[in-house]
Amino acid sequence: MNPVDKMVKGGQFLTERISLEEMFTPEDLTDEHKMIQETARKFLKGEVYPHRETIESGDYDLVASLMKQAGELGLLGHSIPEAYGGLGLDKISKGIVGEALGSASGYSVAHSNHTCIASLPITYFGTKEQKETYLPKLASGEFIGAYCLTEPEAGSDALSARTTAVLNEEGTHYILNGTKIYITNAAFADTFIVYAKVDGEHFSAFIVERGFSGVSIGPEEQKMGIKGSSTCSVIFEDCQVPVKNLLGDVGRGHVIALNVLNLGRFNLGFATTGASRAVLDATLAQVTERKQFKRRIADFPATQEKLATMASELYAAESVMYRTAGLVESALGGYAESFDYKSIAKAMNEHALESAICKVVGSETLDYIADEGVQLHGGAGFIKEYPVEQAYRDARINRIFEGTNEINRLLIPGAFFKRVAKGEVDARSLIEKAQAKLESGVQKEEDILTSLNQAVETFRNIFLVCAGAAYEAYGEAMKNEQETLMKLANIAIDLYRAESSVIRAEKARAKQDRHSTLKEKLAQTFVEDCLARVETNAKYLGASLLKDEIRSQFLMGVSINLNAFLTDNRIERNRVIASQMIEANMFIR
Repeated sequence: MNPVDKMVKGGQFLTERISLEEMFTPEDLTDEHKMIQETARKFLKGEVYPHRETIESGDYDLVASLMKQAGELGLLGHSIPEAYGGLGLDKISKGIVGEALGSASGYSVAHSNHTCIASLPITYFGTKEQKETYLPKLASGEFIGAYCLTEPEAGSDALSARTTAVLNEEGTHYILNGTKIYITNAAFADTFIVYAKVDGEHFSAFIVERGFSGVSIGPEEQKMGIKGSSTCSVIFEDCQVPVKNLLGDVGRGHVIALNVLNLGRFNLGFATTGASRAVLDATLAQVTERKQFKRRIADFPATQEKLATMASELYAAESVMYRTAGLVESALGGYAESFDYKSIAKAMNEHALESAICKVVGSETLDYIADEGVQLHGGAGFIKEYPVEQAYRDARINRIFEGTNEINRLLIPGAFFKRVAKGEVDARSLIEKAQAKLESGVQKEEDILTSLNQAVETFRNIFLVCAGAAYEAYGEAMKNEQETLMKLANIAIDLYRAESSVIRAEKARAKQDRHSTLKEKLAQTFVEDCLARVETNAKYLGASLLKDEIRSQFLMGVSINLNAFLTDNRIERNRVIASQMIEANMFIR
């Protein structure tokens, strides 16, 4: 499938199912995709892994040197057009590189930050002169980039920034004053994408070079994890920035900041998924080698259940990431050399909802797998010698990076209600149909994938009915009802993950993929885990939003509809999944 053949609308999965052809999966990778993937993996194993302890000790000169090596291999310029020294590859390739390097801890953070939020603002919103000046150097690694948004009083509420920019009397330079905190790559960055308010009012973006007068770098932060990435404050004291380094228009910095963060969330999802895979592989090796009570740890049924669940969560996360990569490419492909900034911003925002899900799913899957990985390592998991100890510490920041997971959850149903308000979705009709389907119950099909699709459709119907009840209860005040929005987001996330898992299994069956049966089992285990979560969230909403007989009917209907998809072979199925992973001694894609 060529993901640019047809664009699926952002959030469309909440209202209708897509076809097999409209979903990109890991099995659809082209030879070009596999080539950049292999290049990234070889670089990781040959150049980064051998220096794990040195990087962890905070040798940022080494990190910068490795990034320059990555630049020589094209791993920094995959998303930069060929006309400006990059490779001009698609967004799937961007995800692939992020995934391949995702287990590289602090190096991964530095690399991803540079190739995404530190370079893409110029790629998509720079003038021709700005692109010609900076992009070739950013692609090669001659320049390393950083992104300066967060301030002491501006975190999730980024637009409340207090850094100011005032045009000098000569009209030649903006004078910047303020402090940015928690800036990745600050110790060795050459360029900074800086957000400041012109005249204290108009939120705007600037390209600031390290050598500009008035730029200074604070001390390194002492962090819980990702110790191999530099994190410092960047201080601007009467910093003189040439007028030509204004990025975009005055007062339009939010268009750059918020849309680039969409790609940052998408990228972070891939990186955390790659890290999850590395942790699962390390855990499989550990439980296969270590014995207790004269048996391999891998041979205990409790271990196998954990491994099967970890594998199903990773399978679902992978499915989400590649599906979203196809969506993002379908919307944004072809815009890298455009100067139509309005259309670029619209394309970057098209799949903001799915990108938010990538961020939440990737970070929370990694947290879960890292936690279980430590548990299955036993005492060894708490020892620095074992990479899983570092992975556990490093994982925690990802639920905060690129907007907290709470902020991202609020975005998900918010995007849906905006579509409803614009008339893009016939909400009343959809909700009435969904309600009717829930009331009529489910006649479960025998074929595994057919029944899983029925379960997914039931999740969709439950989301629509809950969304309708929420809107009826709160109307325009919905944006203030965060508990309700969070629960709606949880259902939407499980819907997207479940559908992505099932459609991927369907495609594998259609292609006669050699692991198609395993993928069906992984999808089935994952969907069954979703049943309980969807039921919990739906009942929370139903009990809170509905009244009297309608309330009782809904709560009972949710249980009846979801219970129809429970199977009696879960233990046996999970043992089969685990045994295949154990035999391969790695996660099987």
